Amino acid sequence: MNLRPDPTFYPSPKLAMAAPTETIAFMLMLSPDRSRPDGLAVVDVDPTSASYGQIVHQVIMPYKGDEFHHFGWNACSSALSPLSGHAFLERRYLIIPGIRSSRIYIIDAKEPREARIHRIIEPEEVFAKTGYSRPHTVHCGPDGIYISTLGGGGPDGTDGPPGIFLLDCQTFDVIGRYEIDRGSQDKQYDFWWNLPRDYMVSSEWALPPQFENGLVPEDLLSNKYGHRLHFWNLRERRNVQTIDLGANHQMALEVRPAHDPVKEYGFCGVVVDTTNLEGSVWTWWREGGEWQARKTVTIPPQPASPDDLPELLKGFGAVPPLVTDIDLSLDDRFLYVSCWGTGEMHQYDVSDPMAPRLAGKVEIGGIVKRAKHPNGRGFGYGPQMVEISRDGRRVYWTNSLYSAWDDQFYPGDRGGAMVKADAGADGGLELDPDFFVEFPQGYRSHQIRLEGGDCSTDSFCYPSA
Repeated sequence: MNLRPDPTFYPSPKLAMAAPTETIAFMLMLSPDRSRPDGLAVVDVDPTSASYGQIVHQVIMPYKGDEFHHFGWNACSSALSPLSGHAFLERRYLIIPGIRSSRIYIIDAKEPREARIHRIIEPEEVFAKTGYSRPHTVHCGPDGIYISTLGGGGPDGTDGPPGIFLLDCQTFDVIGRYEIDRGSQDKQYDFWWNLPRDYMVSSEWALPPQFENGLVPEDLLSNKYGHRLHFWNLRERRNVQTIDLGANHQMALEVRPAHDPVKEYGFCGVVVDTTNLEGSVWTWWREGGEWQARKTVTIPPQPASPDDLPELLKGFGAVPPLVTDIDLSLDDRFLYVSCWGTGEMHQYDVSDPMAPRLAGKVEIGGIVKRAKHPNGRGFGYGPQMVEISRDGRRVYWTNSLYSAWDDQFYPGDRGGAMVKADAGADGGLELDPDFFVEFPQGYRSHQIRLEGGDCSTDSFCYPSA
């Protein structure tokens, strides 16, 4: 424990934006065929360094078949919460769950180039103390580490609904389930909160049989994937309202609340509308004590010859954008939207959250376009997990969605990669021709974490002045 708060903890988003520039990024490496263990890659993102854009360290796990996907820190700016915080924690450990194995790795990253395994939480502990499986999203809260799950109990994860559980932020012991009253919530994906306003919002993807071995077309066309947002009283751990976005709006994934806790709105990305193949972004907000949600961005599919499409899409004659990730800059001004199918990264000015305006766009990868990087290299798959620097000027992303889904939409191994784009102060996006990280053969890449925090890690307890 520190004797003073970690210097990477900031009371407000505005203060975090003035933080030192990141020099290290942490990246997950996953073995799609499970022939080798998954790992953590440490990437040099300092443009003045001789190893800029290179993997400078790897932590390879002792087991195979974990399927790394999302991960997070043990502590962040939420530790400064005046009521329930742990201000003297240290942002030191990365919490990495395996979706397939339900095993959780605690990585000591105090010295990034010497990162190592600190502890392994075996799946039996998760099952016994929570009844959940398939851990997914990690958020550092003021009172512990929160982890969402994609599965309930039983071999196929359908014995009861999935949910959220907590780890002790110092010992990393599994404490137990978060939910006291879940209401109608029966699927889980992402979650995040506004700490001073005392609410949490969660979203839905699918149950394990619907994603683990690939997209199930019959379930998608029957609108059986998730399409609801759930709003919770954070402290009471109670679902207070559920909003159905419409059964045709399949797979409501990432939720991004405004970073400034004074604001009571946020965004959710929806993968596909089954009536027209559009992707969309929804704005949600609270008004008169009730939660509302409205579709504020639509992204149309792009016509394509069936000969150029994977088997899954041949009958549609078009490429859906497939909105698979979104991320919001710390000043709450720019929202980045990954269009994994069409191979585009969109930048929206959301100064007015009810009327987003396209401010920039980059094309790279894509099912049909296969747009190359400025350095001439191919970018397999499309833009996927996106992360933004605290000052909002650098945007990083990777290309793998989920191994079984990669193989359906992009047959054949395309290789893991990470790129960076520079963002203008008033909008605009341009790929950095000198930054292109290729991952070791046989590995794909997913979520990114930046040294000292980023735009999908920290939640703040104090307004920006």
